[in-house]
Amino acid sequence: MTTITLDSIRAARERIAPHIVQTPVTRDEPLGQKLGAEVWFKWENQQRTGAFKLRGALNKILTLTPGSASRGILAASSGNHGQGVALAARMLGVPATVYVPDDTPRKKLRGMAQLGAEIVTVPGGYGAAEEMALGVARNSDAVWVSAYNDPAIIAGAGTIALEWLEQVPNLDMILVPTGGGGLVSGVGLAAKALKPKVRIIGVQTENSAALCAYFYGGDMDTVSHTPTLADGLAGPVEPGSITVPLVKQVVDEILLVTESEIERAVAYAYHAHGEKIEGAGAVGLAALLTAKIACRGRVAGLLVSGGNIDPERHMEILRCET
Repeated sequence: MTTITLDSIRAARERIAPHIVQTPVTRDEPLGQKLGAEVWFKWENQQRTGAFKLRGALNKILTLTPGSASRGILAASSGNHGQGVALAARMLGVPATVYVPDDTPRKKLRGMAQLGAEIVTVPGGYGAAEEMALGVARNSDAVWVSAYNDPAIIAGAGTIALEWLEQVPNLDMILVPTGGGGLVSGVGLAAKALKPKVRIIGVQTENSAALCAYFYGGDMDTVSHTPTLADGLAGPVEPGSITVPLVKQVVDEILLVTESEIERAVAYAYHAHGEKIEGAGAVGLAALLTAKIACRGRVAGLLVSGGNIDPERHMEILRCET
C-alpha cells in the first residue's frame, strides 16, 4: 500500500502555505441543538479558486523539477482540480491542458480559462474525459496530474485536517465529500494520525457511488453514473487507484444522499450562513440535515469542499427551496 505519512502531510502544508488561505470554521448552534451535537463547518469554498483542490495541485506541481514542469501539465477535471492545476502551472510559468466533460459548469470553465489553461472538452462525462486524458498522457512528455490518484495530491488534501484540528481540537467525527477518494483519504490519514478514534464518514451522491459500492463489498465496475448536482464527485474511479485501499484503511462509513437532499443543503448553507456552495461541497451537510448519521453527543465537522456553482443554478435552487 502507498505510504502517505503525517510527516509528508506536514511537509505539504509547509510547501503550499505561502500560496493558500487558512479557511475559516464556524459553529452551527441551531443545527447542533437539533441533532444533540456540536456542528462545525470548514469552509473550503473560501479557498483560492473556490475549492480545496488547489491544495493538492500545488503540492504536486511545486515538487516537480524545473525540467519536468517545463514539459507542461496534463490533467482531467470536472472543474475544481483543473482550476487548481491551472493556477499552480501559471505560478511556475508552464502550460497546462485540462480535459473536461461536456457538462462542466460554466463557472468552472471560465475559471480555468482565466487562469490560462487550455481546455479540451470530451463528450460522455468525467470518466470519458479522464480516460482520454490518460491515453494522451501515456504518449506525451507532459506531466500527468491526477485529481486523486497520487500521493502528493492526497497529502495536499490532508493539510485540511491539520488546520481543522488546530481550529477545533475536539472534533471526533468528520464528514467528507467523496468521489475518487483523494480528499477523504488525505483528511482521514491526517486526522487519524493525530486522533486515532476520530470517525471519518465519506458522503457520496446516489447518482455516482462507485466507492460506496466497493466499500460495502460491491463491484465498482457495475455502478452507473448519472448526471448530478455534485459534479465534482461524479464519475468512475481509475482502475488501480491508490485511493481504493486507502478508503478501506481510513474511512469508517460511507453514506449516500439524493439530488433533492443536496439541493436542500445548498439552500440551507446560503440561508443559514450566507455561503454559496456547490453540490459536491453540500453532501455532508445533506447527510446531517436528513439525519442519515447518528451524531448525538459528538463534535461533528462538515467539510464544505467548494463553492463553484453556476449562479443561475444556485438561484434556481434557492427559488425552489424558499
